[in-house]
Amino acid sequence: MFKLNIKSSNKKIIYKPLSISIKYLIDDKKLAKNLKDLERIFNIKLTELQKKNFLAEDGTEIRVSKPAGKPDALVIHKVKLNSKFNSDYFRNQLAGFIKKLEKEEIKDLHIFIPNYKPFKKYFDSEAYFSRTFIEGIMLGNYKFDKFKSSKKPDKKLNVLLHGENNKLVNSAISKTNVVMEGVNFAKDLQNEPASSLRPSDLAKRVKQKLTEAGVKVTVFDEKEIKKRKMGGLLAVGQGSTDKPKFIILKYKPSSKSKKNFKKIALVGKGVTFDTGGISLKPAQNMGEMKADMSGAALVAGTVLAAAKAKIQAEVIGIIPAAENMPSGNAMRPGDIVTTASGKTIEVDNTDAEGRMILADALDFASKQKPDIIIDFATLTGACVVALGQVAAGLFTKDDNLADTLYKNGMKTFDRVWRLPMWDDYNKLIESKVADVNNTGPRWGGAITAAKFLENFVDEKITWVHIDIAGPAMNSETTNYTKTFMTGYGVRLIFEYLSEV
Repeated sequence: MFKLNIKSSNKKIIYKPLSISIKYLIDDKKLAKNLKDLERIFNIKLTELQKKNFLAEDGTEIRVSKPAGKPDALVIHKVKLNSKFNSDYFRNQLAGFIKKLEKEEIKDLHIFIPNYKPFKKYFDSEAYFSRTFIEGIMLGNYKFDKFKSSKKPDKKLNVLLHGENNKLVNSAISKTNVVMEGVNFAKDLQNEPASSLRPSDLAKRVKQKLTEAGVKVTVFDEKEIKKRKMGGLLAVGQGSTDKPKFIILKYKPSSKSKKNFKKIALVGKGVTFDTGGISLKPAQNMGEMKADMSGAALVAGTVLAAAKAKIQAEVIGIIPAAENMPSGNAMRPGDIVTTASGKTIEVDNTDAEGRMILADALDFASKQKPDIIIDFATLTGACVVALGQVAAGLFTKDDNLADTLYKNGMKTFDRVWRLPMWDDYNKLIESKVADVNNTGPRWGGAITAAKFLENFVDEKITWVHIDIAGPAMNSETTNYTKTFMTGYGVRLIFEYLSEV
């Protein structure tokens, strides 16, 4: 793809050779007049067929070549402000647009950000409206090709943003660069094959990257994990030759500020590969289980972005990392495991392993006495059955926090949908021989998984569980989720942390 140089343009527009401009026109009563004005401004002559097709109900875009240049090509994109329009429109459109440019010898891309006023009802601020254009370009430009033996070097592309408020656009670029560094770090971790991202590798990668950003990183090895009696993490990882790690990330804002910071703990499932253990998964699509550490990637990427942006909240990232492998040492169905909290788990299915490592992580998080704990995990296929890949399942008993995260999800399009946390579901994970069973019956599987986790959280602490099994994986949902694992959740939680 491209090596991007994104910047705001000066008021005087200078078109260099090999340039493309994209202008947006709203589909309203002035559309025909505005199209005619563009012909005059850009000194182009559209054919009657081009105009007729563009003005038609199904018309969306015209691309016009300019033999004299300035620019070499103009793309006119029609925007319909109807019931289907949402805050993801420009992000998704530009993600698809830049992919189409990959094989072109383009040097400059001029994007004219339209006037904010007609879009005000869809975005919470003009600044975030501008950010969606930048996010679209950066999301669409992502690739993971480090293992390809032959690849072309990235071509340089200048992306010049033309907006009415130059200062605002510059600020949007700076913030988006920070957020997208976190998103891309999460994506790189997700897309890395399990052969080169085992628990020890994950710990090294996260420690190196986050330490460079000024985050304090501590990694517990197997000896320390045993000392802390984290039996859930040890049980899941005991079948692998690469032993579990427990990674702690601590970011604190500058002590110069007098603000009383909220303390937020983010917990991410870090199963670097999940075979299912003795309860072996089917072979089909098992390769996707390299991304069963997407919760860990989300936490690492979010803390990275928070530190780079100097977020005004104290953030603790907690990542239990293990590889769930079948072997002579692997945990077995029927085993009883004692966790760090002292509570015991009956292992009914070794493929319900994520909740077991999170049991120890949530207990550890509770002991840090945060104001809020949010955990993230590719936890259940049941959640994907319920919600598909367009949204993550959100579980909490705190209505205000649920509402806040829902709104941030609609803003960022890292969407969440709330599912019940009623105590009626507790009976489904009762065990006759231990405190709790690690699986329930077929029905309500995403909910019983959340109710399992609830056992290991201090009831005095506000807690949210987010099951990201659907949107963390690549899907046809948008132009920027089609090919690679998605980095889901970093943008969502970054916005939340920016507001606490």
